[in-house]
Amino acid sequence: MAFYDLTVKDAKDNKVNLSEYKGKVLLIVNTATGCGFTPQYSGLQDLYEKHKDSGFEILDFPCNQFGNQAPGTNEEIGNFCTGRFGITFRQFDKIDVNGEHESPLYTWLKSQKGGFGGANIKWNFTKFLVNQEGEVVARYAPVKTPAAIEKDITKLLHE
Repeated sequence: MAFYDLTVKDAKDNKVNLSEYKGKVLLIVNTATGCGFTPQYSGLQDLYEKHKDSGFEILDFPCNQFGNQAPGTNEEIGNFCTGRFGITFRQFDKIDVNGEHESPLYTWLKSQKGGFGGANIKWNFTKFLVNQEGEVVARYAPVKTPAAIEKDITKLLHE
């Protein structure tokens, strides 16, 4: 299976085929509203504002698997993110990123870039950078800020 064969649900429960993103550079992030890394939403929004007109998208997947830090509904999470951080990039349905009920998207992402200490996602705000051909080119730990990966995004956008 390839990236563009996958289907996910957005925050309003609409099916979204990832082929919709062909030709774009993507940053896919599992997020949480009550995490120490939650302020990264500001940096993500900055990246989106700077690069959205050049073919860059952020796919935000809330996840409540780590410390119960995203307990709200999709609507509550969306309201928090837009109200507190001014988020305008697309948010998706809350998912599991590990385990028996993990999203097929995350099964695929982890199969491409396992990361440190194994394939499982270790915490909120793990990031995957996907190029215009639907290939995972990098995986970033939660501590890696959006600003710290901007050069990688810019490089892909100008290849």
